[in-house]
Amino acid sequence: MSLNFDSIRAAHERIRPHIRRTPVLTSTRLDAASGGSLFFKCENFQKVGAFKARGATNAVFSLDETTARRGVAAHSSGNHGTALARAAKLRGIPAHIVMPSNSAKVKVRAIESYGARIVFCEPTQEAREVACADVIVKTGATLIHSFENEDVMAGQGTAAVELFEEVPDLDLVMCPVGGGGLLCGTAVASKSMRPNIKVIPAEPANADDAAQSFRAGRRIVTEKKFTIADGLRTNVGAPNFPIIRRYVDDIVTVSEEAIISAMRTIWETMKIIIEPSAAVPYAAIMEGKIDIGGKRVGIILTGGNVDLDALPWMGIRGQRSEIRDQKSEARS
Repeated sequence: MSLNFDSIRAAHERIRPHIRRTPVLTSTRLDAASGGSLFFKCENFQKVGAFKARGATNAVFSLDETTARRGVAAHSSGNHGTALARAAKLRGIPAHIVMPSNSAKVKVRAIESYGARIVFCEPTQEAREVACADVIVKTGATLIHSFENEDVMAGQGTAAVELFEEVPDLDLVMCPVGGGGLLCGTAVASKSMRPNIKVIPAEPANADDAAQSFRAGRRIVTEKKFTIADGLRTNVGAPNFPIIRRYVDDIVTVSEEAIISAMRTIWETMKIIIEPSAAVPYAAIMEGKIDIGGKRVGIILTGGNVDLDALPWMGIRGQRSEIRDQKSEARS
């Protein structure tokens, strides 16, 4: 992989006209509770409601004209599919998004709204990959993987660039880790701009393949388990792991209860909507997994796309419904 700070800087210039420069917010209450100074990079205010807009836009606008005209493709049931559809519309090229047949209607509508062609498949990873490969053979479209694509990683790293431009003297930077696209971009950007900074991502204990891999020094693929942070169920990508080993200082894990508590705390205290995956880094602070006493900590709040009909603290009935739905999806 040739992901480096130059490619992240170039990505920032490329996507600047097409993304939102999101705010960095602080909270004296959360600072007091944590013992540190917290700086939240609010990608929940990003286009399509998540940091994914950065990587998808960079990947699409990095394509040469001949390649771009054939279109782009991906399999995604969430933010990456929407981000790719939007980026393709901005460039005026076709987008083909493979989605599981049980995808939430709100996500289907979001992708459709950008004019992408949706191909439905059985709700398994194998079916998604087969269907996407078939689309690529038939259309000549270019696969834009949600985290293993180098241009996607570079685009995701631009959030950290903006964070450091506003708060240059951070001691620690945190983000969630799923497939590793955001983490790779964040780690490379952070260590390039401030070499002595610590980079410590967090992930659910129920989906801890990144932490297991980091400890073992080799990539470990685990079975999907239930976690409310559904965006982090993915195993770390093969090209992502060597970058993580080189640039990341540690990986911590958090409980489901802490994720829900962190999500609710940020909603109530900062008056902003974040999705469960975005709450994972602050959950690590709440659970004392990282000592941040006296430290200046940058946290990337990754997104704010939440099903408002299934909030995890809306009584036991809502919790049971949420758990039942997510367990069903994990088994598929």
